[in-house]
Amino acid sequence: MNPSLSQRYQTAVGAGVVLVALGLAVGAMDIPSEAGYAGVGPNFLPWVVSVALLACGVFLVYEARTGGFRDMEEPVGGEHPYWPGFAWMSTGLLLNAALITRLGFILSCTLCFVLASRGLRLAQGGIGNGFRSWVMDGVVGVLIAAPVYWMFTKFLAIGLPGLTQTGWI
Repeated sequence: MNPSLSQRYQTAVGAGVVLVALGLAVGAMDIPSEAGYAGVGPNFLPWVVSVALLACGVFLVYEARTGGFRDMEEPVGGEHPYWPGFAWMSTGLLLNAALITRLGFILSCTLCFVLASRGLRLAQGGIGNGFRSWVMDGVVGVLIAAPVYWMFTKFLAIGLPGLTQTGWI
């Protein structure tokens, strides 16, 4: 690839990160700032994330404009996107959004993880596509989603949709 074309693409990525940070900051302005527990309001974390993201975006633009991303490995895979993998991952995200109130957070996020893993595996050449990989992805998905759910509901007292009213699943 032409170095100047590569630098333009890299600059575009950095500019995109800056735009996402600015969009997050605009959204954070709509969140109330009244101090809650420990003296910080609900808008504190969105502001921290937007400032950190802005710093990363500015750094990416700087790197792209001063010679490009350094020590970057050559991309692996084909020249064109792998659409079946994209379809699996998109299906996982859409089903998660559609089913989270019916299946609960843990099961819907596990389903999302299983489908996204399937898409990534197919994009890498279909390594481990047997029944065992589906089961292992399901187990790993539960092992990730359950502690996240419990941390948010039990420790942070943030309501996430559950499958039962007990608050544990």
